[in-house]
Amino acid sequence: MVAHAPRRASEVTGVVGWWHTPDVDVEEGAVLAEVLRPDAAGIAAAVRILRRGGVVGMPTETVYGLAADALDPAAVTRIFAIKGRPADNPLIVHLRSAQELERVVAATTPLAEALAMSFWPGPLTLVLEVGEDVPAVTTGGLRTVAIRVPDHPVATELLTAVGRPLAAPSANRSGRPSPTTAEHVAADLGDDLEVVLDGGPCPVGVESTVVDARGDEPVVLREGSISREDLRSIVGVRSRATAAHDRTDVQASPGTRYRHYAPTCALEIAASADAASRAAELAASGISVGLVASCPAPEGVRSIARFTDAPDLARQLYAALRDAEDTAVDVLVVEAVPEVGVGRAVMDRLRRAAE
Repeated sequence: MVAHAPRRASEVTGVVGWWHTPDVDVEEGAVLAEVLRPDAAGIAAAVRILRRGGVVGMPTETVYGLAADALDPAAVTRIFAIKGRPADNPLIVHLRSAQELERVVAATTPLAEALAMSFWPGPLTLVLEVGEDVPAVTTGGLRTVAIRVPDHPVATELLTAVGRPLAAPSANRSGRPSPTTAEHVAADLGDDLEVVLDGGPCPVGVESTVVDARGDEPVVLREGSISREDLRSIVGVRSRATAAHDRTDVQASPGTRYRHYAPTCALEIAASADAASRAAELAASGISVGLVASCPAPEGVRSIARFTDAPDLARQLYAALRDAEDTAVDVLVVEAVPEVGVGRAVMDRLRRAAE
């Protein structure tokens, strides 16, 4: 077996499309920081790492996840260490199918079953009472567990091959913009991560909707691409602001209690009609300004991304935040979108990034 020296993805040579197909076994303890084609050899390499308690980068339809065996406390602890994630911030457990719920929950509910039937596989996370086999480190010490079934062929194949639930928060340093390409993962975690499976750009682009499904109606804990309107088409819906157990709800949801998604440059949110003029005003003061908007950038302002609607901005958002960093703008102006459907999730992420 050959040991690979740790290296950043930018230093990897001799690969096509960021892919490396392993032709040797993975040595225990080696840090590969390799981006792998998600073929049989790549999946097999990832499974070997996971089965020995390692961590891999896994594509999903929302963002890339930093995956480890959710039932192995030492493996999950590695996720927290790599990300620099607070220990009380629970992780989402990813399953191959809804039939595996009994492995990680104490009991399901009619509400959870209805939502799973309607939205799984897909970008919906359910919060239920945790089962006895799930270690406390995975749940941040809570009596609840967050679970979803991802809708991505590579994630499904990996979960099937490894045969274990996988804890998989976003594959980035805690607080950074979430990764939506394998290149983003390698750039953030190249010195610490062993393998990234390259499943291409994430088609949704923002994290899953999180819903407390312990009661008779869903309580939205985090906005995502499964909207309140989508939920209402199945059942009634409350927000955490109107929930009787509000404090517990907030604790139970991953990604709601800490600053998230922040680029290194300043970020300013502007109304749709004002975004271009605000960017031009800032540029006139002599600073470097970038613009993410539905309109062209005015003279003197760098166009970082243009979008057509809220779902399009969701797909581009995190890449745009990273592109703003790469172009070293001082301020990034982002046009607000209506807070309907996935627009709620986009605006939630923008506000957290601008804090």
